[in-house]
Amino acid sequence: MHKETEDEYTNLSNLLQEFTSIPNIDKAWLFKSPGLQLQGMFAVSQPDLLTNKRRTSIASCNILKESDNSVEFLWAPFPIEMSGVSMIVPSPSGSKLLVIRNPENEATCCFEIWSSSRMEKEFHIPQSLHGSVYNDGWFEGVSWNMDETCIAYVAEEPFPAKPTFNDVGGYKKGGCADKDLGYWKGQGDWEEDWGETYAGKRQPALFVININSGDVQEVKGIDKSLSIGQVVWAPFTEGSEQYLVFVGWSSEPRKLGIKYCSNRPCALYAVRAPHHEPKSDEPVLQSTEVLHALNLSQTISSAFFPRFSPDGKFLVFLSARSAVDSGVHNATNSLHRIDWPTDGKLFQSSKIYDIIPVVMCAEDGCFPGLYCTTIHNNPWLSNNCTMIISSIWHSSEVLLSVNVLSGEILHISPADSNFSWNLLMLDGNNIVAISSSPVDVPQIKYGMAIEKATSNTTWSWSNISSPIFRCSDKVRSLLSSLQCSILRITVKDAHDGQTKGATEPFEAIFVSSKIKNKDVFDPLIVILHGGPQDVSLSYFTKYLAFLSSVGYSLLIVNYRGSLGFGEEALQSLPGKVGSQDVNDVLSAIDHVISLGLASPSKITVMGISHGGFLTTHLIGQAPDKFVAAAAINPVCNLALMTGTTDIPDWCYVEACGTIARNCFTEPPSAEDLTLFYSKSPISHVSKVNAPTLFLLGAQDLRVPIFDGLQYARALKEKGVEVKIIMFQNDVHALKR
Repeated sequence: MHKETEDEYTNLSNLLQEFTSIPNIDKAWLFKSPGLQLQGMFAVSQPDLLTNKRRTSIASCNILKESDNSVEFLWAPFPIEMSGVSMIVPSPSGSKLLVIRNPENEATCCFEIWSSSRMEKEFHIPQSLHGSVYNDGWFEGVSWNMDETCIAYVAEEPFPAKPTFNDVGGYKKGGCADKDLGYWKGQGDWEEDWGETYAGKRQPALFVININSGDVQEVKGIDKSLSIGQVVWAPFTEGSEQYLVFVGWSSEPRKLGIKYCSNRPCALYAVRAPHHEPKSDEPVLQSTEVLHALNLSQTISSAFFPRFSPDGKFLVFLSARSAVDSGVHNATNSLHRIDWPTDGKLFQSSKIYDIIPVVMCAEDGCFPGLYCTTIHNNPWLSNNCTMIISSIWHSSEVLLSVNVLSGEILHISPADSNFSWNLLMLDGNNIVAISSSPVDVPQIKYGMAIEKATSNTTWSWSNISSPIFRCSDKVRSLLSSLQCSILRITVKDAHDGQTKGATEPFEAIFVSSKIKNKDVFDPLIVILHGGPQDVSLSYFTKYLAFLSSVGYSLLIVNYRGSLGFGEEALQSLPGKVGSQDVNDVLSAIDHVISLGLASPSKITVMGISHGGFLTTHLIGQAPDKFVAAAAINPVCNLALMTGTTDIPDWCYVEACGTIARNCFTEPPSAEDLTLFYSKSPISHVSKVNAPTLFLLGAQDLRVPIFDGLQYARALKEKGVEVKIIMFQNDVHALKR
């Protein structure tokens, strides 16, 4: 390597570290001290490039409110690193803090109960009771009861009994020794898991710990075929039973990959909690039928993220029934309500009310439908019927207020910007959120409602000074030289017979330098998201900000089929992958060229998963348009993928349409394989000229590495320049 090149690599590497070292806020909590002073606690993470891990810490502040309604956060001088901590969960009153440390190898799981001054109790839970507590954001569920004596949580069920053999291979009675679990003498039947990122994880089960006694019980009455998640305590009525509400996913007839897949059928269940001891004048229930978990959502194919209103009158939940019923892996959500019985007597036939239905196609400027990746644990305003929700709206994330009784939806984050907003926490009827754009580092915002007699409530947003997102002067200077816009792009292949939503414009986020030279264009990188039922949002992404800061323009395309644009647009893509989505990307490129924003001779393309599918399709279908490409865990051959992936149903739905959503249960026919091949990038591999970089995760169960390797080797055989970087311990998202 020449010295000039080596120096350039060094400078770029140092600059990349400056970008990647900007932390993220993962969660936030608000506490009221005895003097009514407010304190904030923020869980912060940042990558440690040297160890290929993430560091987590806690940043804290005092929150001062002035008489003029201004708010100031007074930050502690340093954050505190949380080494070895898996989860922290404050109690409802804020007087206790649960710290969970998951075991390494076969050690015990540790629960610590902290007060404001010290650790009060510590419990070590052996593997014979359960394994690690789930902290994955999906099955994950840790919930304190209201009197703060019990905690319900989801953890891996204990190891099942394994067969035992003596040293010469003969079977013998008794349990398997721990030392034998790692090789053939301790192996029993193979157990299916939930695929990508869940390899080796045992079934999630529901437990309750009494923090006074340390007693741990697995909750009884739950069918063993259910995987449990997202548990919450139901409101308790004096003289009635105490219930837990949880989400259950059935493993029958088999488990399919669940990561990034909201289309797995699930239901809300209620089950009687252990540790509830009736008073002397209360009847003692003996019937095992009564103790069996009740399905609360039998009339709907999907129900998750249960949230009780503060007054206990409503149970609100999100549904992905559109995804479940159609077979696409993500789709437009709906929001629902169950009126919770005040007498504590539950019925399986509870009426489910629609709060927000699935939006098929919205008029310009109108609510496009609900697209939530989560619902905050405490999303309620003080009227007990209004929730604050983060939701995708076209190419941005916005804040919505939703009245769960009337169904009224208000867009409360600023509507005239290219920023994305995400809810952090509520301070009574005020909101703490994060706002960012592709060229603006995240900023903490504090929102207060302003009541108007003649119109809807409006919100006033103020900036909160914070050391968390502080970055170097060099990074800030580079970002200040950039600009961002969201482009609307007309559909070129619209025709009669398509739904209205399928013919509506789609969007692309364009990031470029503010400094224009009529004769010289910055090279353009086309960025393509996966899914395809996913979306690229207008928030700050560190690696994209780095690329735009070193001289590249970015065209981030949300082709038809992306989330956030209504159900008709989303459902227009299944059965047309490799053509409709490819044409949309080419239309977006032609659009920026026609606007004089890019040169047709300096275009590269990159994408992950389905974005890699599009990347490799584009360099084959339009070989003269791209000078280079990068594919991250790409889908290159559906015929190969269908037999190796954890989501074979995806191959059928995307290639054949939603009508084929259940065809994966049969071995693929010769006709299926022929169709898969014709829809795949590998059918165009002979036309590729562009040098291509492949980034592959060796532990990827979603798109196993054989897909990318087969395509890369085919390119090598025809003399195309190829580079493969293999991440031996990484999975599909390459996020380690």
